[in-house]
Amino acid sequence: MADRSGPELQQIGRDRYSAGAVALHWITAAAFAFQIGLGWRMGAPRGPQTFAVFQLHKSVGITILLLTLMRVGWRLSHRPPPYPPTVRPIDAALARGVHAIFYLLLLGLPLSGWLMVSTSKVAVPTFLYGALPWPHVPGVATLDAAHKAMMNNAAERTHLLLVWTAIGAIALHVAGALKHQLLESGAYLRRMTLLPPRFLTAAGLLIVIALVGLFMLGRSIDLSPIALADPKRAPEPVRKAIRSSGSPAAAPSAPVPVAPPRPLEEVPVPTPEQVEPARWTVRKAESALRFHSAWSQGPIDGGFSSWRADIRFDPAALPRSTVRVTIDMASVTATDSDQQSALPENDWFAVGLHPTAIWTSTAIRHLGGDRYRADGTLTLRGVSRPLPLTFTLRIVRNVATMRGSASIDRTAFGVGQGEWSSTADLPALVSVTVDIKADRTASAPPKEKRS
Repeated sequence: MADRSGPELQQIGRDRYSAGAVALHWITAAAFAFQIGLGWRMGAPRGPQTFAVFQLHKSVGITILLLTLMRVGWRLSHRPPPYPPTVRPIDAALARGVHAIFYLLLLGLPLSGWLMVSTSKVAVPTFLYGALPWPHVPGVATLDAAHKAMMNNAAERTHLLLVWTAIGAIALHVAGALKHQLLESGAYLRRMTLLPPRFLTAAGLLIVIALVGLFMLGRSIDLSPIALADPKRAPEPVRKAIRSSGSPAAAPSAPVPVAPPRPLEEVPVPTPEQVEPARWTVRKAESALRFHSAWSQGPIDGGFSSWRADIRFDPAALPRSTVRVTIDMASVTATDSDQQSALPENDWFAVGLHPTAIWTSTAIRHLGGDRYRADGTLTLRGVSRPLPLTFTLRIVRNVATMRGSASIDRTAFGVGQGEWSSTADLPALVSVTVDIKADRTASAPPKEKRS
């Protein structure tokens, strides 16, 4: 049998795309198949798994956008091969139209998705593959809420329309390629591969199987938050977003560890019954008051930069120990600028009418080891409700380290008015964490006994 490798390779060189175009085509196709599988899971219930899917979906979408821009640049600098003489003019015209549609889809899908993320009511930061920060669409942050909502709605509708258009176009494109390869000359598939013609039929079937496999992988891949970011190396916003994603009872950004049992010398010396609890001065630079929630698979993380605590506490005098925390509501902070500007408004904290929130303890009891529970009352937006706080406490000499957490039903205090009163997208429960380091300053003098 004569060696046909020489003529075959010469033919391949005349009628195929360049190696760069071939590589970009199949890499983009693989990413798109995987992306459709991820998109199929977007309606799952909120939770860490769903949040991880959203983050990876955004990352793959931006990757497809960048690949498409590279393909456009490559196409402009490298002339595509001519169609073989066996291809009818009508088929060539249809192929050019399909190519144009695909370029529009590959640009329109990630751009509309990017705009959706950027105009969301709660703008969740994007970190490509859990590491590289990606900005929102420039200029969107300065828009008012009404225009943002209008753009978000238009972007969402456009994105959904393009998704179904792309699925239909891909199905027709694959069917057409297989038809030409199996029933006709095989000219189309040969143009976009580096293989000799005798291998094209088998390669075409393998390509279809591979793309279906990538789609199924996207639908079923296990995406625990840790798979997106190494917790020891990922940026802190990523770790916070992963930890507090999706669930009303999501874990706080700084989980409260259970401290090991105190050495004997760290156990506070009991004070006589007649001695009042000591006063404690909070170290502001080493203390924090934070809150965590989520909206539409994204985290809401914030805190307060100005607050004061009047603490009178002694483990041996719990019945007379008291804590009163006063919070300057105008000092609210958030990781997202839109959230920070909205929270002081009347729909949320109504800072103009209620500038402070106050939590006052009513009873403190020891739960064993380093664990305590403080029952108390929170007054927020002019509404007072019971709010217990569980915490761990370690006292070494005259320095106390306290870490506590509580869950607040925002609806009980009227936080979130109008459309925000619904708990369908924004949970009722908000996780609050308190970290305090304080110094013992003085003890009140013993009470005089009256005869």
